[in-house]
Amino acid sequence: MAVQTTILILLIAVIFILVVLPIGVLGYLYVLSRKPQHSVIRAHPYLGWMRYFLEKLGPEFRQYWFDNDTEGRPFSRADFLAVVFAGKYRTDLISFGGKRDFEKPGLYLANDVFPKLTSELRAANDEAIPAKKYTIVHEGLFTRHEKIVNDSAKRWLYSEEDAVVVGESRPHPWKLRGMFGVSATSYGSVGEHYILSTGRGAAMAGGAWLNTGEGGVAPEHLSTGVDVIAQIGPGLFGFRDDHGQFSFEEFAAHAAQPNIVAFELKFHQGAKIRGGHLEGSKVNEKIAHIRKVPVGQTVNSPNRFPFLHNEEEALEFVKKLQEKGGKPVGLKIVVGNVERLQKLFIAMKKLNICPDFLTVDGSEGGSGATFKAMADGMGLPLFSALVEVDNAARRYGLRDRIKIFASGKLITPDKVAIALALGADAVNSARGFMIANGCIMAMQCHTGKCPTGITTTDPKYMSALVPEEKQYRVMNYILHVRESVFALAAACGLASPREFSREHVVFKDTEGRIVSALDLFPYPKPLVGAEDTAVYQSSAQ
Repeated sequence: MAVQTTILILLIAVIFILVVLPIGVLGYLYVLSRKPQHSVIRAHPYLGWMRYFLEKLGPEFRQYWFDNDTEGRPFSRADFLAVVFAGKYRTDLISFGGKRDFEKPGLYLANDVFPKLTSELRAANDEAIPAKKYTIVHEGLFTRHEKIVNDSAKRWLYSEEDAVVVGESRPHPWKLRGMFGVSATSYGSVGEHYILSTGRGAAMAGGAWLNTGEGGVAPEHLSTGVDVIAQIGPGLFGFRDDHGQFSFEEFAAHAAQPNIVAFELKFHQGAKIRGGHLEGSKVNEKIAHIRKVPVGQTVNSPNRFPFLHNEEEALEFVKKLQEKGGKPVGLKIVVGNVERLQKLFIAMKKLNICPDFLTVDGSEGGSGATFKAMADGMGLPLFSALVEVDNAARRYGLRDRIKIFASGKLITPDKVAIALALGADAVNSARGFMIANGCIMAMQCHTGKCPTGITTTDPKYMSALVPEEKQYRVMNYILHVRESVFALAAACGLASPREFSREHVVFKDTEGRIVSALDLFPYPKPLVGAEDTAVYQSSAQ
């Protein structure tokens, strides 16, 4: 009897699984298909749901199976893996040649007939630092068995004579011994674990920095011990009073923090000229307290600082901050029009007020949530903008007073070197460090459900990122980039990346013809006298 009962139960279960459940699911899908918002599903209930399912999986299939190694956007698979390997293994060695399409036009570094030997480089490598990296024990068809090993690494810092000094005339100038740091990533857009791993890794590497983004200074920024650039956005988050107005008291309190080394006024950001955006789902109590906004409210920053209406007011405000804080103050801009850029430099010359640095963000920037129309259609790409800013500073005789930071998809050493050659003193990266922290480009930055724990403040998702492990990947990434940039400088016959200039870059067109960047974009002569306020033509014309 017991056996018969068991057989009956199994039979019922099989019928339920194979017949009743499928019929129930199909019936449920048919009922859903009657809703008016899905035209295809209403006409083809079951094929329509299959189309939706395949469409949902499309991005993942394209990323892993169908896009070739150099096609993916915003970063190709080849560049993505280069950062992953740099962070995990401190190398980007490849076999059988590069995957770049050499038939396409592009910029190339111009190597010298007699490159520099490693012993001839001006690199501060006297002290090796404790480090950790992965080694591959066995790689099978479905798994890769790895282990973390302790080792030591060279820092590849600039020598004292090559150090970049920002705000030389300030009571507290900022000295950079490296050329590569972490671009603005706001707390709220990213979580505490990302800030901790990235800040600690940059601090261990030395010579690097971390920009807070416009979300304000979180305790985690300061606890890492890294050099911090505190960004002040048009929303004034972290720098405003209870009425939303700028607070000089809050500013002075931040300026008193020892490892806040500079302040950056965010006028624009690549892909976000409309202003920053933070989904309400990410605004928890801590973020709301720092930003002085309601918990759960979606936050959109204004287009500009409401109390700054022109170049003169902006520069006078910069001067007040320089005097009040005693530390370097810079501007972050996206270049859209050369003549409008000129007005800023004319005002600097007229008032004799200069920001200590300019961060030039390319239109290809944007690490988190933004609006598609802004990301695809607003502002100039980085390299074009970088040349224009460098030229403007030289024309008005202000280049020695202003340091230039470049940002915009600069995640690999060759791009960093080209940016330095085209006019940058240092380079920022946001998404490069996100990838070093484990980002898989899932495109979920705006949802608060980042599968790798980076662009989320949800404890459940954030726990995926373990700072104690990822901090070494960040350090490895920085050290690898610096070593590689030194190696590229050596190949160009230079003793230091500080010697890069436009003559070390060439442009190749589709026909194979080449022209030096120095010929494409010759250095301008300084303007004199009445020419200081004259309109000049774009170097691209």
